[in-house]
Amino acid sequence: MVREGFLFGFPPLVLGMLLLLFLTPVSLVTGGILIFFAFFTFYFFRNPQRSIPSEAGLIVSPADGRVVVVKDEENAGRPGKRISIFLAIWNVHVNRSPAAGKLTKLEYKPGKFMAAWAEQASLENEQNIFTLQSEHGEIVFKQIAGWVARRVVSWKITGDDLARGELIGLVRFGSRMDVWLPESAEVVVEVGEDVKGGSSILARMPVDPAK
Repeated sequence: MVREGFLFGFPPLVLGMLLLLFLTPVSLVTGGILIFFAFFTFYFFRNPQRSIPSEAGLIVSPADGRVVVVKDEENAGRPGKRISIFLAIWNVHVNRSPAAGKLTKLEYKPGKFMAAWAEQASLENEQNIFTLQSEHGEIVFKQIAGWVARRVVSWKITGDDLARGELIGLVRFGSRMDVWLPESAEVVVEVGEDVKGGSSILARMPVDPAK
């Protein structure tokens, strides 16, 4: 579990346990609700161990969830491909770097809180935009807040070196993540497929056999 789990979970847990001591119908019901919320919060902020594949050229999923978009899309005038992943409230919500490289830019963009599965959420919702310079070229990935998720949290800063599958932050309570890849990427996932952050392979990049 990440630290946010303790921050959001322990206050209602302690308060709920104290209310149970009064043994009145109202205190028992209220205390039970608070304890249930606390344990749900601990569950929500879980951080399970993941086996990160080591094969060269792989792009891994930055999040747990379901693939909702796979499409050709330009980014800053460059042809490429976008993969979007929707995170339901029951999914793991810690996020990971899809590839190794240097974080050359991290931009916070305030915005709306449309439902995260909506196509326009990629453009209009609150988001953190990560630009990663990898051996395969520039990769861009986004943490996107949704209707329930009202905060995007990054644990990294510009200039950080990231490993493939390394934890980079989280989005609270339902969200979306987008990954933009260069045109040379061979996408290996399809819309409707469930993926796991750090361990599921989204795409393969060309690898120089001389390296």
